[in-house]
Order: sequence, then C-alpha cells, then structure tokens
Amino acid sequence: MSRVGKYPVPVPAGVQVALQGRSVVARGKLGELKLDLTDLVDVEIDGSLVAVKPRGDDRRARTMWGTTRSLINAMCIGVSSGFTKSMEINGTGYKAAVAGKDLVLNLGYSHEIRYPIPAGISIVCEKPTAIKVSGADKRQVGQVAAEIRGYRGPEPYKGKGVRYENEQILRKEGKKK
Repeated sequence: MSRVGKYPVPVPAGVQVALQGRSVVARGKLGELKLDLTDLVDVEIDGSLVAVKPRGDDRRARTMWGTTRSLINAMCIGVSSGFTKSMEINGTGYKAAVAGKDLVLNLGYSHEIRYPIPAGISIVCEKPTAIKVSGADKRQVGQVAAEIRGYRGPEPYKGKGVRYENEQILRKEGKKK
C-alpha cells in the first residue's frame, strides 16, 4: 500500500482544482497547471481535498498512485506560492546578469553564455554571483536550474563554478610537493 498516495491532497485557499476528462487542472494566482492522468489511477475531488485511488492492485498501479498524488500536490503548491531554486557562482571573474529575456553568464570561457529564459520562469540576479530561479511548475524550475548548473558545475579542488545554495561540495586535496 502506498504511504504517500493514501493521504488526500489539501487544496490551499485561492486555488481551484478541476477534472477535465482524464486531466487535472489547478488554477491559482501564479497561473494554471495541467496534469494528464494515466489509466492506472482515478482522481476524486471532494471540496478542498483531492483523493487519488489506484484502479488495480498490480505493482504499476500502486507506483503511479503515489506519483500522481505527489504531482497534484506540487501543482497545488506551485500555483499558490510557487517554487524557487537559489544558486551561487564562485570563481574569479564569474558572474551572471539578466539582459532582456536572456540570462548572460560569464563562467571563465572565452565567450559569454546566453541562456534564453523559458516562458513561466523568472530569473533574478540580486548580486552578480547569485541567481534565483522561480516559477509555478516544480519540474520546470528544477530543469532550468540544472541546465544553468550544467554550463560549469562546481569543481572539487577550489569549488569554482555554479552550485545550488545549500549544496556541499566534496573537496579534494591538491598536489603535494
């Protein structure tokens, strides 16, 4: 039995959740998100609670039960308060800035990197070494943050590169004489 799926999803104030065929739609102050359901689960909306039930007793249905419940919960939180990932840049001359609809990164290469900011995502650089990625869709926020980090991940010797705010870098010892 799913430990995650058996609990109903509480719908925050100001959020409307509706079923449209085999899709769940959540609307809130930060926008609208839609989730297409698989044929393995059923969703019931009862006032301010959304319950997910598996259609069968096979392993795949039980795994999709908890997954679907988590995705609906993330949708409800996303359209009401949103998600944020904070990143830091370490290194001499490494910096970031938002120019129009692009994030401009200087990460020690011979050229600057221009990352186009996708729709539904906002990127703020309060300092040249701090990036804050925010939006309503948890998966999209995480994907954008991972793509930015992928341009120059933190290296283990000096810690230079782009890293998440609370990420611990396993440091290595340098050469010995």
